[in-house]
Amino acid sequence: MTQHSSKIIVVTGASSGFGLMTARALAHAGHSVYASMRETEGRNAPQVAEIAAYAQKHGIDLRSIELDVASQASVDVAIARIVADNGRLDVIVHNAGHMSYGPAEAFTPEQFAELYDINVLSTQRVNRAALPQLRKQGNGLVVWVSSSSARGGTPPYLAPYFAAKAGMDALAVSYAGELARWGIETSIIVPGAFTKGTNHFAHSGSPADKARADEYAAGPTADFGEVAFKGLAALEPADADPQAVADATVAVVGLPFGRRPFRVHIDPSEDGAEIVNGVADRVRAELLRRIGLDDILKPRVRA
Repeated sequence: MTQHSSKIIVVTGASSGFGLMTARALAHAGHSVYASMRETEGRNAPQVAEIAAYAQKHGIDLRSIELDVASQASVDVAIARIVADNGRLDVIVHNAGHMSYGPAEAFTPEQFAELYDINVLSTQRVNRAALPQLRKQGNGLVVWVSSSSARGGTPPYLAPYFAAKAGMDALAVSYAGELARWGIETSIIVPGAFTKGTNHFAHSGSPADKARADEYAAGPTADFGEVAFKGLAALEPADADPQAVADATVAVVGLPFGRRPFRVHIDPSEDGAEIVNGVADRVRAELLRRIGLDDILKPRVRA
């Protein structure tokens, strides 16, 4: 299969934060990048204008595209347009996500479902739209932006987000094996808790059941919210830069097919996820060897 040094890439959730940083960095590296987001003619119209101005100023191929990860129809239209414009799609970057902060009990089941939808089901919608093209090509890369919270230390008040990111990570691992023989490679980017430099905490959701949250705020857990956030911030080195996550993605995309790492951790706070993931990934590899499927640990080069 012909390899292209310049890739056609779609990045989900690219209106701000890791997504926007990654889209810009990939475009600067010489790739054609679609920064996808919802409401491009509504609340994200300023971001669309800013992306266009940025691309023109720097002479890079960076474009915004309407893609609402909560809508299969929207995802289908966006992916079809990218393929129609370029004749191919090389890289999917699953970045879209949202977090919530507060006592688990005070979130409604509907809020949990919404977090799971944005962080997990969104990737399934994009995969169902895009993977037929990648399988047809016999070549591609799926990058999943996971979180150290899926397997690292778990401070309180982040339960819905932690559960959703753990679900996404598990899905990424399963997809990796199922796509390998189709010539599709998988890399999982694992950022730690960056409390500064993104809108993650600033835009986090809060419990809908205020009365239940107030009970926690007045009880023996009254200090959880402040202590947990301050503690996370204190663990983070002063020079921690979320741009490192975008740079890691650029480095992964730039590596030769079949040579990309299964996981890359960018965790200045060192919350332990790299240790736990290392064990889990070795266990996975050993089981695949034991059942005779060790070939799916690496993507197959298809003719």
